Amino acid sequence: MITARRFEQTDADEVAKLVANTMRTTNAKDYSTEYIENDLKQLTARDLIARARYFHCYVLLDGQTHQIVAVGSIGPYWGSEVESSLFNIFVAPTYQGQGVGRKLIQTLEQDPYFTRAKRIEIPASITGLGFYQKMGYQFKNGNAALDDEQLYRLEKFN
Repeated sequence: MITARRFEQTDADEVAKLVANTMRTTNAKDYSTEYIENDLKQLTARDLIARARYFHCYVLLDGQTHQIVAVGSIGPYWGSEVESSLFNIFVAPTYQGQGVGRKLIQTLEQDPYFTRAKRIEIPASITGLGFYQKMGYQFKNGNAALDDEQLYRLEKFN
């Protein structure tokens, strides 16, 4: 059984390892090693702790192993009270395709930052695009092009 809870500072090292493993394994088919390693410089345990001060960050745990198997955050979109954004959505490679990502998005979509927002945006990787579209997110303003960060900008309206 997979359970969700808020991120705690003591989770930071395990979450940073999960993020690095996921990017190096799953995202490697869509992004260069240089791109991934550069991104990981801003996704250290220290960075995750700092971001958790501004966003609501959640982890999903495997009830049998008690390991963190997914992580994701939601926060205000550039300080807005009517728009929010999802950030740093990662599911451990061995748990992908088993409904864990869906449970993570559903958890984030129950958060007050989601329920108060009229619009929710997510910067989506090439790798995650199809998944987010299945979850109801569409290209922002119909723009299906990658941005300067090699991400798609997707949105959903409440």
